[in-house]
Amino acid sequence: QVQLVESGGGLVQAGGSLRLSCAASGRTFSSYTMAWFRQAPGKEREFVARISWNGGSTNYVDSVKGRFTISRDNAKNTVYLQMNSLKVEDTAVYYCAADRLPYTIVVRTTTGSYDYWGQGTQVTVSS
Repeated sequence: QVQLVESGGGLVQAGGSLRLSCAASGRTFSSYTMAWFRQAPGKEREFVARISWNGGSTNYVDSVKGRFTISRDNAKNTVYLQMNSLKVEDTAVYYCAADRLPYTIVVRTTTGSYDYWGQGTQVTVSS
């Protein structure tokens, strides 16, 4: 059974930074694409960023390009989301997700493409 545990959320002022971490266990972490999604109150869960199994490919939603960076450390079974220049509209619960298939090269940005989810970590950006 795959387990994903997020950490690093919190309260930060606009313009500040946070780094989220997601520790994975239960299968060969290095074989799977990982992603971050977020869900604001009253809104659907949306794609934020993804990183391929070997870290060679990354994709971002337009609203975070240039501000957020996704990375992974396969030796530590951990994926990160560095968030800089945070805005009030970045406020949401952030979820880590793992792809259902190994070694995928197709860019997947829908929630249905990911089988495993963490419990989420709250990020609140104040003005």
